[in-house]
Amino acid sequence: MKKSLGAKTLAQPTPVWAVGAYDEDDKPNAMIAAWGGICSSEPPCLVVSLRPSRHTYAGIMKHKAFTVNVCPKSLAAESDYLGIVSGKKEDKFKVTGLTPKRSDIVDAPYIDDFPLIIECELLHTYKVGVHTMLIGEIKDVKCDEDKLVDGKNPDVEKILPLIFTPGIRAYHTIGEHVGQAFSMGKKFMKD
Repeated sequence: MKKSLGAKTLAQPTPVWAVGAYDEDDKPNAMIAAWGGICSSEPPCLVVSLRPSRHTYAGIMKHKAFTVNVCPKSLAAESDYLGIVSGKKEDKFKVTGLTPKRSDIVDAPYIDDFPLIIECELLHTYKVGVHTMLIGEIKDVKCDEDKLVDGKNPDVEKILPLIFTPGIRAYHTIGEHVGQAFSMGKKFMKD
């Protein structure tokens, strides 16, 4: 029997993304966001939801761009720090030793130490409750070459991205390969 848990943000898992932007003083900054995902194939877009009170939000609004830096297991503590301290008060890059790098595609920094980077131009904003959804059109994806599976696609087992579990507020990473998408279910198709 299933137990009702009420109306809560308990969808699992959610990504652990470091959203990078220059702040209003053009200083590189990044924050952790877990409310996000792909929202369009054509044009390629993703969505991330932020509270307008966040320091990073004002920078995104000024520069009309942001990056999504996929946080790897190997940098879990550094990633967590990006989410618990405000860039208004601390230079997060100086404290963690992470390296901000200026994108040559959009007006936003990315974190060079992270293996997978998605560079976005701000396309739309939609207010939903206490958050604002930021729709970013993906202008480029950068991945460390040693983290590619076939020379052209990121390998999740090499990147080991962090995922967040709402409710218990815990980080995990991916598990074992289960099977090929758009293939396993074919056994149920009628000829």
